Amino acid sequence: MPKVRSIELLAPAKDLQCGIEAINHGADAVYIGSPKFSARAAAGNTLEDIRTLCSYAHQFGARIYVAFNTILTDEELSDAETIIWELYRAGADALIVQDMGILSLNLPPIPLHASTQTDNRTPAKVKFLQDAGFTQVVLARELSLNEIHAIASETTVPLEVFVHGALCVSYSGQCYISSALSGRSANRGECAQYCRLPYTLLDAEGNEILKDKHLLSLKDLNQSQHLEALLDAGVTSLKIEGRLKDVSYVKNITAYYRKKLDALFAKRPEYKRASAGHETYTFEPIAEKSFNRGFTSFFLQQRQKDITSFDTPKSVGERVGTVKELKGNSFTIAGTKQLSNGDGLIFFNSEGNLEGFRVNRVEENRVFPLEMPRISPKTILYRNYDHAFEKLLEKPSSERKIDVSIEFSDNAFGFTLSATDETGCRAMVTYAFDKELARKPQEDNIRTQLQKLGGTIFKAADIKVNTTGNWFVPSSIIAEMRREVIEKLLQVRIISSKRELVKHSNNQINFSYPVKELTYLGNVYNSKAQTFYETHGVERIAPAFEAKPLKEVPLMFTKHCIRYSMGWCPVHQKQKSPWKEPFYLVYKDTRLKLEFDCKHCQMLVFHDNK
Repeated sequence: MPKVRSIELLAPAKDLQCGIEAINHGADAVYIGSPKFSARAAAGNTLEDIRTLCSYAHQFGARIYVAFNTILTDEELSDAETIIWELYRAGADALIVQDMGILSLNLPPIPLHASTQTDNRTPAKVKFLQDAGFTQVVLARELSLNEIHAIASETTVPLEVFVHGALCVSYSGQCYISSALSGRSANRGECAQYCRLPYTLLDAEGNEILKDKHLLSLKDLNQSQHLEALLDAGVTSLKIEGRLKDVSYVKNITAYYRKKLDALFAKRPEYKRASAGHETYTFEPIAEKSFNRGFTSFFLQQRQKDITSFDTPKSVGERVGTVKELKGNSFTIAGTKQLSNGDGLIFFNSEGNLEGFRVNRVEENRVFPLEMPRISPKTILYRNYDHAFEKLLEKPSSERKIDVSIEFSDNAFGFTLSATDETGCRAMVTYAFDKELARKPQEDNIRTQLQKLGGTIFKAADIKVNTTGNWFVPSSIIAEMRREVIEKLLQVRIISSKRELVKHSNNQINFSYPVKELTYLGNVYNSKAQTFYETHGVERIAPAFEAKPLKEVPLMFTKHCIRYSMGWCPVHQKQKSPWKEPFYLVYKDTRLKLEFDCKHCQMLVFHDNK
């Protein structure tokens, strides 16, 4: 019999409301931004909100991870240490960190997770982080199933992977283009997203290959068809991207993956959910209805051509059909999707640019726009705003309950009520009462009163009435006993909630970092980080790019390759470009030079200063 492994669905939250709704819609854990030092500087949260979210999540045995994943200056380390202790006292279950200097601080016994910003893509790197005391490691998004399996086979630390949401075109933690061009560092939570801009592709002689295309913009990740393969490869935590996304995205995408995983667990009993409860939804989760640039599985199975979103970095939503016939201020549509008044539709015009319009009303398959767009028959239409769907999500859209078995019985001096939840937590109350036989049967009324658990996190899954006689029991007494036992059960759940604690050691020196030299790619920004790497055998350490900006170095390392996207890869496609290299990406005054590292199957992006 294989060992049962708990699988975590990890959802994002930009704020308290998103965090609570992530829990309500099925998340086993939520990650949320710290008040400071988060890789999404625009998504910071107060300590009080984090405390409230922790209390709410812990009722269900769900966990709260706080993103604390920027690199820090020496001057910021003291403030960071203070905030870490405050987060620990607020109830946070783990910190997601990038800066190794944090390991040398005076830390509370809070677990540390290695952010994807630490560039985790080899067994050696993950093994080092495991030995350094990290209790979970977030892998690079670019890894294949085979690479994930290789890491899992050589390590024991739980592995976390992204399964949904926006993709960074560069390896995370290895992108310096925003810092170089605007002074806004991605490693400091201030990415300016140069990857989403429209570029013109030029060859070495200035010939225009493509004009105003989003050549560094990728589609969004969607691994919903590969969850079982990921678990079998050794993944423990499945992460949804989106700490800047709105609450409807969090609701829909969390519910979407929750249902997928629950169906998977039903057929694979060696896997189980990592928190308690089950959800009922007022809507059917559909991934395409939330913000997306089109979907890709990226490099999970093999390199594929269709990973990019060259035409637009905006959400395209779901395809709804094609324009059939134009007539006055309306048109008919050929498709199977039901449209609603207020829907937002978009299409690519004859120039390849995205246009949108709002639906005023719909009559069967005829659409009356608010303003008639310049559109032609056979144009493909997408819906990036589903009015009816969003209206559902504006209301309470999920209820998460923990099953509880309730038993009512009598004793020598009155009555006893016990409650045991699905995880084995148990509470009991007794009530002294002079018993007397009732004229009417009491069992149905007792059951009716005990089922009334609305407003609590519990649902009566089983009710047993075991009395030695048909004793008269006032409804008010049953209600009072029910209230008391549920309050006690909730207290038991909170007390028994297992908060993982770790002992941090600053003196672990019996293992070495995989390499002896760190360039600017090591992101070493403070003296404690430098000392950490020196302690673990690194002999030469360059400062972080943010500390000493460099010229003539790659600003992006990306597995996305424009030559491959154009069909000119000499390795995989056995084709040669008809244009003279090097290629350049040009946007206004910005000029980027491309180099192709076929040995490592990646594209390098430089700032062309000439």
